[in-house]
Amino acid sequence: MDYHNPVLLKETVDGLNINPNGVYVDVTFGGGGHSKEILSRLGPKGKLFGFDQDEDALENALDDDRFVLIPENFRYIKRFLRFHGITEVDGILADLGVSSHQFDVPERGFSTRFDAGLDMRMSKKNELDAFKVINEYDDENLKRVFYDYGELKNAPALSRTIIDAREKKAIQTTEELKSILGKHLPAHFSNKILAQIYQAVRIEVNQEMDVLKEFLEQSLQILKPERRLSVISYHSLEDRLVKRFMKNGMFEGEPERDLYGNFSVPFKLIGKLIVPSEAEIRINNRARSAKLRIAEKK
Repeated sequence: MDYHNPVLLKETVDGLNINPNGVYVDVTFGGGGHSKEILSRLGPKGKLFGFDQDEDALENALDDDRFVLIPENFRYIKRFLRFHGITEVDGILADLGVSSHQFDVPERGFSTRFDAGLDMRMSKKNELDAFKVINEYDDENLKRVFYDYGELKNAPALSRTIIDAREKKAIQTTEELKSILGKHLPAHFSNKILAQIYQAVRIEVNQEMDVLKEFLEQSLQILKPERRLSVISYHSLEDRLVKRFMKNGMFEGEPERDLYGNFSVPFKLIGKLIVPSEAEIRINNRARSAKLRIAEKK
């Protein structure tokens, strides 16, 4: 199954500073690109666990005795690693957001390019889908979704338009949603605003911000000291959470100071923010908004 090129492949795996005998986790297995690179650097005693809640990704499972694919959401990383007898690891990699495969399968409803049913679930086991968000959320909740996850200033107008339309008839497809919101999509910015609307609904459907927070907190708990976390994010909401957590070990507020007035933080940042080269973006358009941050547990 085609998942295209993994983003920032060398940089992300280099950032883990791999110990050939270590235990590693790729929490966004997808097409297995990052996992294959990690395995290429592990010795016979090394171990890699992959997580992916998307049933399609299971077809890409790697035939390697050192590899285990766990078909679950990575918000449960600690629980499922413990099930496999693992309580601490040497490195964790996360490539957040939607995979190229998910964007390219029309019926998943992730892409603004195709007409499809309102779905947007990363796992088909998820009860909440885009249809329910668009057709069942009240005005306050729709506004919250568009404000918080799409950073759309016209959230009240978008919400009102959707509610007015669905009172006449349920909104079934992405094309119907586009058509209904047409008056809020000025010609020069229609693709950008539409992408923000889709992003907002997708984040709500998959609880992406809550999942990311839970994952980051558990990563800190299971990483061995002086071991690393590599995270690629694709939009400012994700990157802000990753940046704050790596810097402070928390999502809001300031960390405590020690007796000498120094901040007590759990991570050491490794290098600066890494973004893809122009050459990589030319080959892989998905890379254009990627941001890689690497941190080492103290």
